[in-house]
Amino acid sequence: MVVTAPIARPGILDIAAYVPGESKAGGVLPPVKLSSNETPLGASPAAIAAFKMAAGELERYPDGQATLLRDAIARRYGLDARRIVCGSGSDELLGLLARGYLGPGDEAIYTAHGFLVYRIAILTNGATPVVAPERDLKTDVDAILAAVTPKTRVVFVANPNNPTGTYIPIEEVRRLRAGLRGDILLVLDAAYSEYVSKNDYEAGLELVATTANTVMTRTFSKIYGLAALRIGWAYCPPEVADVLNRIRGPFNLSSPAIAAGAAAIEDIEHTERARLHNDKWLSWVVGELEKLGLAVTPSVANFVLIHFDGIGGKTASEADEFLKANGIIVRKVGAYGFPNALRMTIGSENDNKRVIEALARYLKGAA
Repeated sequence: MVVTAPIARPGILDIAAYVPGESKAGGVLPPVKLSSNETPLGASPAAIAAFKMAAGELERYPDGQATLLRDAIARRYGLDARRIVCGSGSDELLGLLARGYLGPGDEAIYTAHGFLVYRIAILTNGATPVVAPERDLKTDVDAILAAVTPKTRVVFVANPNNPTGTYIPIEEVRRLRAGLRGDILLVLDAAYSEYVSKNDYEAGLELVATTANTVMTRTFSKIYGLAALRIGWAYCPPEVADVLNRIRGPFNLSSPAIAAGAAAIEDIEHTERARLHNDKWLSWVVGELEKLGLAVTPSVANFVLIHFDGIGGKTASEADEFLKANGIIVRKVGAYGFPNALRMTIGSENDNKRVIEALARYLKGAA
């Protein structure tokens, strides 16, 4: 008897599985975990209380429309709740957008150091990924427009980008939208937008509101501190929202997630504390890293990309091992095209100081 096995669809085995940031280091418990861009302030106390209250009705199915959460988001930003679609993290929404608008023979564009999930979503749906080069580690609008072909259906842009922390001004985003055909969906991934305090930055809400072919995605995993609950949302043209609602799972958010998310977005004071903490320590960390002779890509998010090129033979890989041996976890970013760099989340005051002290010892050759 010939033994056979199921065969995956073409393209699936071309996908490199996403590898999240590590959580363990050197046997030290708890480690200093700065590998996943989590907020050091944790979740809002109001969100935690709402989560606990929801635990009293776990036998009930959640509201499949996530009405409480969508209404809270709509109030916070002055949006039409009917155009908001919630998902299990923004990752699910990015996957749903690819599923709804890509198929074999189609192409989708993302930038050279863009979020790895874009490539996974494109390949999962049988489409072809097209990588546009960046300029100075920033999204290059002209390069994206030059990469467009008659097969292009979707363009993914992370703004700010992960892992570089760079951004492009809203005028450049508008120029990109104006330069794309009307049948090309522009997806603006604004996962880190709440941290940005630049006057020329906008997450994309106005562009979504005024065009029929732009979507913005956001997450509760970063500044809101709800990564464990997997909550994301997208603001869409009505027709796109209709597509996503037809193909998403009927209960893709749990009741505790819905309740906690709604409470979190209404706790503006907690969110502001998290932003101010990041402003203070982002500046401090960059200054201290540069004093050590390390190059740092300018970031507007809650992390920094640290380059080890030209540091007397020292490497990112060796630095990573040294940090882990000292109970500190940062993020290797070779898969993003940075084999000699590490990404570090801005943590608590103590965590930030521990990283700088450890890197100083590594660079001096301390064991």
